Formats: sequence, structure tokens, C-alpha cells
Amino acid sequence: MLTTRFTEALGIEHPIVQGGMMWVGRAELAAAVSEAGGLGMITALTQPTPADLVKEIARARTLTDKPFGVNLTILPSINPPPYDEYRRAIVDSGVTIVETAGSNPEPHMELFREHGVRVIHKCTSVRHALKAEAVGVTAVSIDGFECAGHPGEDDVPGLILIPAAADQLTIPFIASGGFADGRGLAAALALGADGINMGSRFMCTVESPIAEAVKQRIVAASELDTNLIFRTLRNTARVAKNAISDEVVQILNAGGQFEDVRPLVAGARGRKVFEEGDLDAGIWTVGQVQGLIHDIPPAGEVVRRIVAQAEEILRRRLTLFGNPAPVG
Repeated sequence: MLTTRFTEALGIEHPIVQGGMMWVGRAELAAAVSEAGGLGMITALTQPTPADLVKEIARARTLTDKPFGVNLTILPSINPPPYDEYRRAIVDSGVTIVETAGSNPEPHMELFREHGVRVIHKCTSVRHALKAEAVGVTAVSIDGFECAGHPGEDDVPGLILIPAAADQLTIPFIASGGFADGRGLAAALALGADGINMGSRFMCTVESPIAEAVKQRIVAASELDTNLIFRTLRNTARVAKNAISDEVVQILNAGGQFEDVRPLVAGARGRKVFEEGDLDAGIWTVGQVQGLIHDIPPAGEVVRRIVAQAEEILRRRLTLFGNPAPVG
């Protein structure tokens, strides 16, 4: 068993987190990851209302009695969701682990502290991680440039970002972006992280609620099959390479503005991809790590084999120095 500061702080068995993903982080997936000893995440805003979130949390509890968390992503919006109501639904449901992402988590910290909620803040730079540490989060999840979704604008890959974070943070942190197997977990631990966060790998599991066609595309794709959109708008996002994301890149590179691509990037279109399996219906997020994903196993199997592989790698490396001491 790989025991780290992160597993001890969160009360989980393995240092593996299923990141919150829009339309993906539902009860079945979160519970399967947690039941295997990792930390599953329900995505709050996937649920249409705070009341629906309460029901989804209750549903997860029928599937596992192990710890799981809720992701609450806070982003600027013309018509923002009722974040206060979602936050209240989380604490009233007795959830004690929350993954925040997007904006500064500070406005949410007081209520979470009052209810004993441990916060993992997801960010894309060391400076933002240090800010999160300063406002009192329990841990940080730091995203390298390889990640799906928003990698920030610094373009720093995990091989640099992880040890840079380790040099400055004093709280536990996990590495995100580019992880799919035990080699990645072993590398993250060697670079100073206390665990890993995986999105794309868990998208491609039996319990993932997305269409089979999307899972099969991930298996078939390589690390080259993503696009970076919104680069010219300084709001970069890594998404699957398809007809729609190709068109978005072309329009923006030719001088277009967000209004010129708004109909193409509508969230409802991306949801259609996941629900109906029409791979060109809209944009959908996936990381470069899809090039390392070759099957669609149960989520629990993913957790168990990653830990086993990481332990085997770490033990084998230790023997190179004549010190076959147990790991964990």
C-alpha cells in the first residue's frame, strides 16, 4: 500500500483521485473509484439543480461506504449557477471532501471550514497553488500542460511543474495531467507529489457514463489527437481533435473572436457527444494521455493495477541501489 501525506489527510487507501469532470462525474463512477480505495468525485454542476446534487450524493452512498468527494468548479459566467446553493447542498449532505477548481476558493472556505470539509484546490501554476495554500486548503491538485480542459497560459508540463511545486508547497499536493498507469504514479511520487489525479483514464472505464463510441475513440487515439482552442483569447482549453475543434482553431487563428465560435463550443453540443456518441457534435475534453489508454476496464481495476504497477516499479528501482526495502 502506498501511504502518503495525501492519503493520510483524506483518509483514503490509495493516492489516486478521479477528478471532477462535467457530464462524467456521476455516482456510479465516483463510488467505483472510492470502493477500490481511491477517491471518487461527483461533479456538482453536472446535476441540474442543488436538489439533484443531494440525490446524487445519496445515490453514491448506496454504492459505497468509503470516502468520496464533490467537485465544485467556479468559473466566470454571464448566467452563473447558484454556487451558494450547491455549496450548501454539499455541506448539508455531510460531504467532507470537496475539489474546487477555476476561481480562487477563498470565498467558499469559511463555510467549508465550519463544517469540517477538507478542500482540494485544482490549479495550473505554482503561484496559484501557493495562494490556495495561504487561504487554508488541505491539499492542491496541480495540472500540467498535458491535461484535458484548461491548462492555464504558462504551458509548463508536469515534469517541471511537479518538482517546482514540491520545492515551494508545504501542504500535500497531487499531480494532474498526463497520468494513466503505474509508471505515472511512480514518477509523480519520485518528483515530489503525494498522489495523482486522473480524468481521461477514468472516462475510459466501464462505469463512466459516457457513450461507448467516445470510449472507443479514446482507445484508438494517440497523444497527437487533441487541439488547443481559445489560445488567441488567452483562455486555452485542450479538447479532442475533431471537425468542430479544427474549425474553432481555424476561425480564431484567422482573427476571429469568441462570438464567431460561440455556436460551435456550446456546452449542450459537448454533452450530446457524451450522451449520444456523435463524435463531431461538439467539442469535448480529453488529455494527451489518451495515447497511453488502450482498454476500457472497470474503474476499480484501474485503481488496483496502477497501485500494483507503481509499487513494483518503485521496488525494482530501489533494488538497483541494493536496498529492497518495502514501499508504503
